[in-house]
Amino acid sequence: MAVSLRSLLSLNPPASLTAYVDKSLSLLRTLSTEGSLTEGTVLHGHLIKKGLSSERFIAVKLLILYLNHRRSREADQIRKGFDGFDLVVQNCLINANFKWGELDEARCLFDEMPERNEVSWTAMISGLMSWGRVRESIWYFERNPFHNVVSWTAGITGMVQNGLNLEALHLFRGLLQSRVRPNSVTFTSTFRACVETGNFRLGMSVLGLVVKAGFEHSVSVSNSLITLFLRMGEADLAKQVFDLMEERDTVTWTAILDMYVESGDLARARRIFDEMPKRNEVSWSAMIARYVQNGLPEEALRLFSRMIQEGIKPSISCFSSIICALSDLKDLRAGTNFHAHVQKIGVEPYVFISTALIDLYCKCGNTGAARLVFDSIPSKNVVCWNSMISGYSLNGQMEEAEKMLQNAPVRNNVTWNGIIAGYVEIGQFDEVFEVVNRMLLSGEVLSKFTFSSVLCACSSTASLEKGKNFHAKAIKLGFLEDVYVGTGLTDMYAKCGDMMSSRKVFDRIPDQNEFSWTVIIQGLAENGFAKESIELFEEMEKTSSITPNELMLLSVLFACSHSGLVDTGLSIFNSMETRYGVKPCARHYTCVVDMLSRSGRLSEAEAFIDSMKVLPEGNAWAALLSACTKFGDEKLAKRTARKLSVIAEKNSAAGHVLLSNMYASLGKWAEVMNVRRLMREKGLKKSGGCSWIEVKSSVHSFYSEDGSHSQFREIYELLELLRSEMLIVC
Repeated sequence: MAVSLRSLLSLNPPASLTAYVDKSLSLLRTLSTEGSLTEGTVLHGHLIKKGLSSERFIAVKLLILYLNHRRSREADQIRKGFDGFDLVVQNCLINANFKWGELDEARCLFDEMPERNEVSWTAMISGLMSWGRVRESIWYFERNPFHNVVSWTAGITGMVQNGLNLEALHLFRGLLQSRVRPNSVTFTSTFRACVETGNFRLGMSVLGLVVKAGFEHSVSVSNSLITLFLRMGEADLAKQVFDLMEERDTVTWTAILDMYVESGDLARARRIFDEMPKRNEVSWSAMIARYVQNGLPEEALRLFSRMIQEGIKPSISCFSSIICALSDLKDLRAGTNFHAHVQKIGVEPYVFISTALIDLYCKCGNTGAARLVFDSIPSKNVVCWNSMISGYSLNGQMEEAEKMLQNAPVRNNVTWNGIIAGYVEIGQFDEVFEVVNRMLLSGEVLSKFTFSSVLCACSSTASLEKGKNFHAKAIKLGFLEDVYVGTGLTDMYAKCGDMMSSRKVFDRIPDQNEFSWTVIIQGLAENGFAKESIELFEEMEKTSSITPNELMLLSVLFACSHSGLVDTGLSIFNSMETRYGVKPCARHYTCVVDMLSRSGRLSEAEAFIDSMKVLPEGNAWAALLSACTKFGDEKLAKRTARKLSVIAEKNSAAGHVLLSNMYASLGKWAEVMNVRRLMREKGLKKSGGCSWIEVKSSVHSFYSEDGSHSQFREIYELLELLRSEMLIVC
């Protein structure tokens, strides 16, 4: 702008009067909307020196300049320079008063006008619409004697801006009936109304009118058309419009960027982003937010750094995305520094910024810092409370979470789910069921997320009856076809050993995903249906596009091991990386060892362990040792036991117990006593067995030599009585 002003001052009227006037008018138009008032006053002074400031066309532009910058004293001085009533000046004053929010003053100026033109009436219509005075605006619209395309468009656009899209479409039909020809702005607003009402059929009809009127190449119309096609789900048509556009603005590029961003195609979105000739804050924010949402926080942070380097000022939503990225990375140091930055620039008081900071500190384990942020929020909403409650739950601080729950002024589904998820995380499943009961008593309805947590609790405690009750609730609430609820039920029945019900639920899930297939294949394998598990895996490969994951392949290998399908198992293991893109981990290797050991191929199993690309688990040697016991290979058993004792944890007794059992099976009791003595010297003790039963919706757990059950005395007395009766019968 300063360069343009200097070039103007270098001109010397009257030799270059025409060029000077044209340049002055152009500068004044620019300075009125986006320039500096200081530069405007410099230009005004220069025009006074040249004797041109009183020229009417220049004086009007100077008046608009001062009105737009709300300098009423200077504007009034210029207004007084006009002789008598000037219609253009009066219209400028009306528009300025609407801009300032002086609606009554604008109305008085209009009423006092001795004459009015179409600009006067349109100023009243659009001005009142901009302040939400729709009824008053329509009053002026209906009495307007100069009904032209500008006034019709002002009415239609105003309706859309105020969310009255059906009324806007009704007004558009009136325009067509009046035989007034729409312009590009009319079509742009009408397309927007079609989008907001979902009236895509009318939108396509309007497209025909656009082509007929010759506005198909208008940038604003094309932008609206792109939005229409995207809302219709016709991404290809939107891209065709984009490709055919001879001229594109930032809105155009951002719309196409949003299309790829929303579809999850980040590679194409990034290409569009990099091709954009001019990127605005919306473009940067959209790209950064989508990187965060797709689990790419590092890429989001790199893009944010580039945004700052290019001098783009981030929006509040962009700051929120960056805090979320730091949360995902659990980078407490960087998060603390960024917190200091948002405090410095004064955006911390925004509730969603504070909420994101609470989430950041909680994910980093610093609930103290999170609580300080929470306490500093002047007007806390339910999201703030939920974030703090979930944060305490995430960190296992359930007492603090419960206190927050009691003090929360408003509770919703998310509030309760935060508490429930916390108890699931720390394994306090009785508390899960108790909180769910409290939630239901409060009048809250279970959500899909609640079912995910509570079904996990049912699975972990093998609470079949409770699981069935929640199954019935899921049917009643219409959640059975939800893939996550369906998968949770499939897993619950499988963990409770009811594979028939598990398979029925699985078969009724409409959109089975990777997790659904993994759960059913794993459930079949672990419940003794090894053959069915492998058959279902093969069916999945043939009928779906699901790629097996690490856990699914582990389940299939487990099934092969327990069904004796060694060659099939080895084939799957050997193709894990090449066919499925999954690198085998220690557990996969252990499955293969178990598979070979169970089939009696002991030397092959030992050689396989020695050739492993990862450090062998203790379970791998334990599987081989167990097979040595079964097949009576004492020499290999001793060698295996030594290796197991080297890599096993100090407090692990598994290898010693297996070796002891093998000696016992061979009748070598001296060796048994020797192994037991070594266990006592090392302080190793076999973990007690555990079993549980469900009685009247309560799960009772029992451990070897354990007296913690509330009725253990009565239980042991009854067991002793039964033992005595068995001895009598025998």
